[in-house]
Amino acid sequence: MLLQGAGDQPQTADFIKDVTEADFMAEVIDASMQVPVIVDFWAPWCGPCKTLGPALEAEVTRHKGRVRMAKVDVDKNQMIASQLRVQSIPTVFAFYQGQPVDAFQGALPPSEIRKFVDKLIALGGDDGGLGAALEAAEQMLAEGAADDAAETFEAILEEEGDNAQAWGGLIRARLAGGDTDAAAGALARVPAAIAGSAPVEAARAQLALAQQAANAGPLDDLEQRVAADPADHQARIDYAGALHAAGRVEEAIDQLLESFRRDRDWNDGAAKAQLITIFDALKPNDPLAQKGRRRLSSLIFA
Repeated sequence: MLLQGAGDQPQTADFIKDVTEADFMAEVIDASMQVPVIVDFWAPWCGPCKTLGPALEAEVTRHKGRVRMAKVDVDKNQMIASQLRVQSIPTVFAFYQGQPVDAFQGALPPSEIRKFVDKLIALGGDDGGLGAALEAAEQMLAEGAADDAAETFEAILEEEGDNAQAWGGLIRARLAGGDTDAAAGALARVPAAIAGSAPVEAARAQLALAQQAANAGPLDDLEQRVAADPADHQARIDYAGALHAAGRVEEAIDQLLESFRRDRDWNDGAAKAQLITIFDALKPNDPLAQKGRRRLSSLIFA
């Protein structure tokens, strides 16, 4: 994979520096030809600077060299501040390809700082190999190498702990390996800020289905129960869970739709809830999810 080894990580001093008028050209303009550079204009007497500066440094450090930061003390470097028309501090500029591309004044909350830096990372087009690593992990999972995929997703999360795709992938890899406890453990570790993201929600739905299937009973027995009593909703829902666990997703959807058609309100709408869980576990553009949602809608509004 393309992630750097621990021994290859750049030191913080390599991408966060105090910059003066003497080296501004080299550390900002020239350096921005390779990666985006954030310039933080500050002063020792500035209260908001004492909050913003460390927050910016933490965010820049998180990206391990994919964006750089230059700290400019305006009291000692008034010419630069004047040239860029810095009228109050803190003021932050972003440079890329030798040109200023973004800026803001005043302190920002952490979420806005993250958006500011993430936008620069995207502008620079360098994700540190995380995109390629995610693709490789998904390919491993598709090929049945669940343990290798889980290991790769874990490595990605060591680099970027709030990567929603990697968390979702890790949970799915643990499920594919047959370890629902490990999948539940991974889900419990997901940072709160991304717990509701689409990749994590999809993995959460898959975990719920796997846990339900574990208690559903043998597939043949459930099929016979449904055939003997088509109005046995619990047997039909358990049968759908067993079908899903066996990879027969379309048949599982069919059974749940039939249960909903017969009695949509049974057990507080259990059939509909199970259908939504299955749809959430599938990719949004999955034909089975799209077709199933349409069929459910037609029954709801019939």
